[in-house]
Amino acid sequence: MPENTGDAPQVTEVPAAPKRPQKRRFQGTMQQISGSLTFYKVFAFTTGIMLLILVAKMIMDYGFGYELYAGGTTAEGTANTLGFHPKESVSGGTGISYWTAVIHGWIYVVYVIAGFRLWFLMNWRFSRLVTIVLGGVVPFLSFIVERRIAAEVRRDIEANPEAVRRY
Repeated sequence: MPENTGDAPQVTEVPAAPKRPQKRRFQGTMQQISGSLTFYKVFAFTTGIMLLILVAKMIMDYGFGYELYAGGTTAEGTANTLGFHPKESVSGGTGISYWTAVIHGWIYVVYVIAGFRLWFLMNWRFSRLVTIVLGGVVPFLSFIVERRIAAEVRRDIEANPEAVRRY
């Protein structure tokens, strides 16, 4: 049996554990994220403008019964270059309203792709993607969402510079 001398056992200090490597937070390089952000911003702005034009078209169409026509002849017999006229009152002209909706639809598809790419590269939660997608269907919301998303990207990258993937 060991002899008890009343002295406390000597404790040697354990060195601090080495710093663990931080898990990469982002899925892309700085150039990929920056390019994706620029692409997203351009299409968020374009989608927002096209959505406002589409809403104005719908108000004129369903609210007042007017459509934007290019070319043709009006009911009064005058030549039409571009103007709002009552529905079906221009013969030989093209209704611009239809093409506004089609163009907005395709721009919205590109906007969703741009938002998806940014969402993937930033490695965000799924709810962030839903917010981005909804930004293109509610008038004026794409401008607000774009500004907040761009600020969040910059803030995340500045706060986590070591989390950006490097090749």
